[in-house]
Amino acid sequence: MKIMNTHETKTIKKVPFMDLAAGLQPIYPEIMDKIQSLITNTQFIGGEEVQRFEEEFARFCKTKYAIACGNGTDALIIILKALGIGPGDVVITVPNTFIATAEAITAVGASVAFIDVDEEYATLDPDKLRKYLLDHPKTKVKAIIPVHLYGQMAPMDKIMKIAREFDIKVIEDAAQAHGAQIDGQQPGSFGVAAAFSFYPGKNLGALGDAGAIVTNDKKLALRMKMLSNHGRTKKYEHEIEGYNSRLDTIQAAVLRIKLKYLEKWTNLRINKAEVYDRLLQKNKAVSIPKKREKFLHVYHLYVIRAKTRDQLKEKLGEFSIATGVHYPIPLHLQPAYQYLGYKRGDFPVAEKLAGAILSLPLWPEITESEIQYVCESIDLAGE
Repeated sequence: MKIMNTHETKTIKKVPFMDLAAGLQPIYPEIMDKIQSLITNTQFIGGEEVQRFEEEFARFCKTKYAIACGNGTDALIIILKALGIGPGDVVITVPNTFIATAEAITAVGASVAFIDVDEEYATLDPDKLRKYLLDHPKTKVKAIIPVHLYGQMAPMDKIMKIAREFDIKVIEDAAQAHGAQIDGQQPGSFGVAAAFSFYPGKNLGALGDAGAIVTNDKKLALRMKMLSNHGRTKKYEHEIEGYNSRLDTIQAAVLRIKLKYLEKWTNLRINKAEVYDRLLQKNKAVSIPKKREKFLHVYHLYVIRAKTRDQLKEKLGEFSIATGVHYPIPLHLQPAYQYLGYKRGDFPVAEKLAGAILSLPLWPEITESEIQYVCESIDLAGE
């Protein structure tokens, strides 16, 4: 395969995978003014900024309650713990996710059971979920954690129907789905709760680790709030044993500022994804992401599929285009989960996807010229 060394888009020399500075630059003075005020007044833990962020994020998610916490992994652990899930219980999730989803399950002492995904959208396959539950009637399945992947939610209507039939709780992993919707409904309004991560690269990202949980269940919200702060609601009254997973005040303040711009940034992501769609739809060497009807895809990642993914990734690197693979090794094949006894071939769809998926550069401020350069490079790589 011969690759040209020049492009028609000659002004572009390098495209990073993500440019966080581009989004921060316009709001930098606003952020720094707020941080300086908090430092001057020595406000570092809890307080009004955290409370107001919880209120504003719950309103954004169209849920009744939001509980801020230290990170997205903690958010999942706190939900599981609040539901009383622990040793002897089984929690179902998918193998094509970041390890945090499964880590949270084992962190509370429960066992992980993986279910394969559907090939079109790479989210939990309801048919395979139902088959597992029918084939394992004596397994103590207490919860299902569907992962809303790349910015598009899992098929929650079908998953919830199965969960109600088998009397199983559903926890939504929404770490990549800030603002995603199914017919107007957002994460947290389907399952008992949804866990969010505000890792800096997320659609709503902090300046460090941060997370939150949203729910419509008042009793559960109170218990999760206590669990995140040493089992208390008052300073020295500990009703239960909890954790130290509080959202820092400075991070809450930053997230409040950024939340005001999230809808604008989401629309930009969608617009830029549509540019990719238009430029790549005729390229037979790759497949563009599929979108479900009545689903709002917020494009945390723009993920294509290619039969010669590794070769394509290498060639794009030669053109100074950074790409990612989310995720290259399914969890059931990770060394950390060898003890579960899974083997290659157990989850063929997840394994197939792991060898084909490629995340292209995407952030709200990426220019059409940069996207065109990426797409031209993909075309050249196929020549």
